[in-house]
Amino acid sequence: MPEIETRAIPTLARQLTEAVGTAIATAYPEQAGADPLIRPSDHADLQANAALALAKKVGANPREVATRVSEAIPAGSAVGQVEISGPGFLNLTLADDALWTQAEARRADPRLGVPASQAGVRTVIDYSGPNIAKEMHVGHIRSTVIGDCLVRVLAFLGSEVIKQNHLGDWGTQFGMLIQYIVEHPDSPWRHAEIEGGAQPSPVSALDGLYRAARQLFDTDPQFADRARDRVVALQSGDAETLATWREIVAESQHYFDLVYTRLGVLLRAEDSRGESWYNDRLTAVADELAQAGIAVSSDGALVVLSEEVTGPDGQPAALMVRKRDGGYGYDTTDLATLQYRIAELDADRILYLVDARQTLHFRLLFEAARRAGWLTDEVQAVHVPFGSILGPDGKPFKTRSGETVRLMDLLDEAVAAAETVVREGAEAKGTALDEAALHEIAEQAGIGAVKYADLSGSRVKDYVFDTERMTAFNGNTGVYLQYAHTRLTSILRRATERGLSVPETAPSLDGAALEPAERALILTADSLADVLDAVAEDLEPHRLAGFCYDLARAFTDFYEACPVLGSDSPVRERRLALVDLTRRTLAKGLELLGIAAPERM
Repeated sequence: MPEIETRAIPTLARQLTEAVGTAIATAYPEQAGADPLIRPSDHADLQANAALALAKKVGANPREVATRVSEAIPAGSAVGQVEISGPGFLNLTLADDALWTQAEARRADPRLGVPASQAGVRTVIDYSGPNIAKEMHVGHIRSTVIGDCLVRVLAFLGSEVIKQNHLGDWGTQFGMLIQYIVEHPDSPWRHAEIEGGAQPSPVSALDGLYRAARQLFDTDPQFADRARDRVVALQSGDAETLATWREIVAESQHYFDLVYTRLGVLLRAEDSRGESWYNDRLTAVADELAQAGIAVSSDGALVVLSEEVTGPDGQPAALMVRKRDGGYGYDTTDLATLQYRIAELDADRILYLVDARQTLHFRLLFEAARRAGWLTDEVQAVHVPFGSILGPDGKPFKTRSGETVRLMDLLDEAVAAAETVVREGAEAKGTALDEAALHEIAEQAGIGAVKYADLSGSRVKDYVFDTERMTAFNGNTGVYLQYAHTRLTSILRRATERGLSVPETAPSLDGAALEPAERALILTADSLADVLDAVAEDLEPHRLAGFCYDLARAFTDFYEACPVLGSDSPVRERRLALVDLTRRTLAKGLELLGIAAPERM
């Protein structure tokens, strides 16, 4: 992959960590390497909290330790002022010149000075994973949206990312569906057949046909027998059966691509790898595990008995490698998939975006792969679990009739709510918006609202789907962030209209002091690289969402306290440069979240 060029500018927090770390080593050489414990502070720009822990190790008073460390901070560092508070906290205030130099350095770099910290790491990310012939529903949002954000972040940090959409495209249900289609040739389900009909899409029609087939399978033993025969025909490669199956897969993939395009996620058909793709590998996987003594016979089945996990009965938990009837299930498919990703995709890191209910399955899967020698210390396989989406009643989100909510319906609902908010906002301001522009803004805002609601909380927690709250212009919402971006863009646009331009290199401070709101905005924007590294480490996109919200709030405070276009030169140029840096930083954060950054709202 092409090398990423960047200036790799250390954040101010890292610069202070290095400066205080050097001071600790100077004051107490035997404690060299001690963590300075740099933290945010309400009393200064940042705070170093290491003195208390150091005092115990060197047998001294914490304030005495803090004093010696503060006196040893290297001259020329970004630290402008040090104040010792409480039992020995170092309150660190950055020099104005250091802040401004940092802001200008980031503004001069196309990547905002963010280093390619994941370069050389090949990451496979398994996410979304819908089922062929079934509509995507509310349960697919979290895997799709969280996975897409991680793809974007890791790729931006230089990782070679391989997207994998593990589709459910095989099994008994397809025997049922194909047999029903064969016996009901007039049932429309292809694009050309349903155009202008009652069904919104081929997959919606296929979903309905499958339900009818399932009911017939459960009530008509003769149809059930024919469906089972059709499964055998499919698995043995019968030409007619395979042709229909391939049509079903193609229609489904077309529908998935439409959903992904609307959601603004990066998955496409070429990233799909169905369960069927691994069929030819299943027997070899089972034989390898059996020959190694890892898989053993149990009641006629072949299983891997865990050495780490026991079930409620006190017996080892089992991973089913081959069923009593000789068939294979998803346990074996997942084993073959993992082996393929390690051996042939040469992954360094494999992430599975699957809900928390599958935690035991992945624990058993990874254990079996380690025992087989596939999963070594050089490869990291991680289950990335997440919670559920709840309705306003705090229960799993369902329709009023108790059915699972279609994903497209959910998006329509959010876009409609956003359109109401945008229309009311435009009317309140007296802004004229034609219907096409209104619909475009509503689509961006509604989709962004859904994604931000998912990404703004810890992924392991459940959250309530509430379109009214999601689409509010105020509060911690995607719409608030998008609106902040439009305000930043508006300032720059109005500057251009007045014949002003953002200077390539803003004037130096020349002894002038930065306003508190300017300082806070620079400090917030400066932390992007550290935030992205944290996301790459713990796979928690809410850290990036929180950064974007903090940046938008810092900009709001700046906007209210520091006139930009109304200021005199050179303050005006400095603030235009700061607006430019903030807009670019917020736009990058939104891009990595997978949320549009509109220029007008």
